[in-house]
Amino acid sequence: MKILILEDERLSAERLQDLLCQIQPDCQVLGIVESVEGAVEWWQNNPNPDLIFVDIHLADGSSFEFLRNANVQVPLIFTTAYDRHALEAFQLNSLDYLLKPIDAKDLERALAKFKQWNSVSLLDLGRLEATLKQLAQPFKQRFLVRYGDNLTYRTTEEIAYFYADDKTVYLVGTDTKRYIVDYRLEELLDPIYFFRINRKFIGHILAIQRMKSTFNGRIQVFLKPAPEGDVFVSKEKSSELKTWIDR
Repeated sequence: MKILILEDERLSAERLQDLLCQIQPDCQVLGIVESVEGAVEWWQNNPNPDLIFVDIHLADGSSFEFLRNANVQVPLIFTTAYDRHALEAFQLNSLDYLLKPIDAKDLERALAKFKQWNSVSLLDLGRLEATLKQLAQPFKQRFLVRYGDNLTYRTTEEIAYFYADDKTVYLVGTDTKRYIVDYRLEELLDPIYFFRINRKFIGHILAIQRMKSTFNGRIQVFLKPAPEGDVFVSKEKSSELKTWIDR
């Protein structure tokens, strides 16, 4: 059994690999990939695995972007700390769906399911119904933020963008003020209004003042308030940005 792991949290990837070796000693982990860009490159230069474990959010965006663009036909087992996107995972004919931290018994069950896998529909109607109820929950409307020893909050309407600096994530408000936040963001943000511009920035639609195409296919995004340095969308994500803007 040849396995590919798409996971941007190194400890989670290593734990999954250890569990796989314990439960299925003859399995071979072909690679651990942390980003959409890395997944695309890996897929183009390696033979297809038998099974892929997929974290929904990778370091530079959604794994769905890679799965759709690469037209992946390999069985998928999704792994994530959040289950907001479970329905979309099932719509892609995922083999199973595991919540972090992954339980050994759940993983063993998923592997057993893989051994019986065929191209017939894999939807678990009971779980799908539960997922629909979870998807009905609203996205986050307020974010607790801190500045110094003080705490306050900002509504999504008051957020211009989020950006990462090393391991710290900052919320930049429409009032130009900057706050530290302690959230894993994508599962909490409404994709109608927020877009991951690149690995560092997630912007609100109203913060995007204008965009400019560059000679190498990238798009430069001008945000308000203006951040330090230029902000670019990669060539690979440019069409996704245009689709999001024009929805």
